[in-house]
Amino acid sequence: MTRERPVRVLVCGTNFGRFYAEASRSREGYVLVGLLSRGSAVSRAYADKLGVPLYTDLDELPDRGIDMACVVVGSAISGGAGTELATRLMSRGIHVLQEHPLHLDELTACVRAARHHGVHYRVNTHYPHLDPVREFIAASRKLTARQQPLFVDAATPVHLMHPLIDILGRSLGSLRPWRFAGPAPLPEGFGSQPFRTVQGVLGGVPLTLRVHHQMDPADRDNHALHWHRISLGTEGGVLTLADTHGPVLWSPRLHAERDTDRRFVLDGPGTESFGLRTTSVIGESGSFHEVFGRMWPDAVGRALDGLRDMIDGRPGEAGDTGGVQYDLAVCRVWSQLVAGLGPPEVVRPSKPRPLAVEELFPGRYAGSADDRSATRKTAVRKTVPYTPSAEFFDLVAAGHIATASGPAVAAALSGLDTVGATVVDIGAGTGLVTEAVARALPGVEILAAEPAVGMRAVLTSRVFGDPDLRARVTVTDGAAPGLHLPDRICAVVLCGVLGHLDAPQRRQLWDRLLARLTPDGRVVVELMQLTAPAELPLTRLATATAGRHRYEWWLSGSPDESSDDGDGMRLHTTWRVREIGSSDGAPLREVHDSYRWLPFGLELVARESGLHARPLPVRAGAPPLAVLTREPAPEPALLTHTKDKR
Repeated sequence: MTRERPVRVLVCGTNFGRFYAEASRSREGYVLVGLLSRGSAVSRAYADKLGVPLYTDLDELPDRGIDMACVVVGSAISGGAGTELATRLMSRGIHVLQEHPLHLDELTACVRAARHHGVHYRVNTHYPHLDPVREFIAASRKLTARQQPLFVDAATPVHLMHPLIDILGRSLGSLRPWRFAGPAPLPEGFGSQPFRTVQGVLGGVPLTLRVHHQMDPADRDNHALHWHRISLGTEGGVLTLADTHGPVLWSPRLHAERDTDRRFVLDGPGTESFGLRTTSVIGESGSFHEVFGRMWPDAVGRALDGLRDMIDGRPGEAGDTGGVQYDLAVCRVWSQLVAGLGPPEVVRPSKPRPLAVEELFPGRYAGSADDRSATRKTAVRKTVPYTPSAEFFDLVAAGHIATASGPAVAAALSGLDTVGATVVDIGAGTGLVTEAVARALPGVEILAAEPAVGMRAVLTSRVFGDPDLRARVTVTDGAAPGLHLPDRICAVVLCGVLGHLDAPQRRQLWDRLLARLTPDGRVVVELMQLTAPAELPLTRLATATAGRHRYEWWLSGSPDESSDDGDGMRLHTTWRVREIGSSDGAPLREVHDSYRWLPFGLELVARESGLHARPLPVRAGAPPLAVLTREPAPEPALLTHTKDKR
């Protein structure tokens, strides 16, 4: 069944509800038609920002035009009116997705209300829809299909125990049978103990459950000692979810044969398994920026898809063990555990100080909190921005560079004296601009520097595939500002580079470039259209097709609150690959990238470099381009080093 129009979504609540709103706005097949809240100034400002109406009472809702409501308001068990709101919405014929947790009686009442009013209702436990958790669930199902599960060891903060039960049920394929002993007694005379331990059986598998049984009622999430951690063991090894947000680990079983003297047999037949890695890391852990900016909205989007599939009569995604009856079973297991553990200890700790990995492993970690990392032997290497999305770059950049920046750069360098000097293309990407420079300046030697391995692979392939480029272009993995430079430079190309460098790095780069730039040398700079940090809602910027696939390029951004100076932004890109003609459901593949960018204008570039900047003509909406020279150009539109207008 193909929908003729998108699902019209109302989001109730603007705290965690913001993630539902973002998912409804950015996910294909949905449209956000309004917010429902108490009407605070913050909620009104948020509704204005999204361009949707804000309702403060159910009676204000239109009689038509809402298909689905997301109730992201605490239920009675949390002291809120979420369940009453859900039942009233269902009485108006609106399908409801409600955020966990709910008391079993509340959930039962909602299921009955949905049946009575002929609508669909689901509880969203949220965390099973996160990418790393989905990977763990899928791997668990494959593992248990091959080998008998021997144990589950799980840990959770008490307020996220409801989602944990859902994750375990999906991983094991069933919740039944379940049975639990009372929590292990605490030792006397040792003061407060953060964890309680419960032994039991879930889905017929022995379970050890450790619960952080303390809670700050005013701020549950920020004072959890950790989030979900799960290990599932079989005779072949242990599958582990290291954290709710990843990664997944696989540790094969250690087994060595023994000889007649009971010594380990270390070589020869029977030692084939010694070649296995002791632990393999599946997937990559991202930053908390990525959690809030991508992971959580994506997870909400999958929950929306699940309810939409129920409405349309389509089967759910793999790993979903059922509908409302499964939701009821999850709630029963959770309720039984809550009753057995009793009320959590109320704590009000001070603000924690998160530690960076560099503080524990100085000199062994080259990245920041926003870098995705991969282990090579004993070193952890930094993943350069643009590496994850390099395979898609030319799909959208080729047309832009061919019709806009490429001709502009070529025109800016025309007539340049290149004798005995080199053109340096810093951040050359896949070589599209490098190619344009080579065509504009026949015979000139070019140094093309690109630190991102994926982009550099395409660049090298482009150079190798063209005899003229191959004779003149040297490809290097160097990065600014420490790039090894030739002694004499006639031109520098900095397209999409300067915003990646902070002020000291830019000063260092300018000092090194100007010491080598010929008297009439030129520097071409391309920036972004932003001159100050701003909120950029997730927006689809471009689409392209190849074969049977359609590629979508999405971008979002927000001020980088972690920066000391407050001048930076965190930009997130998403590539979605879909079958042509298919717009429903999850894409075939998603690739995400994230990087920091410092937005500023040409005025600052002129001031910092000491050069004169002349804007170049570009088409409307294209990134600004300028050519910088030591002497003023004759054009009246010259920008000298004036006061920065950021």
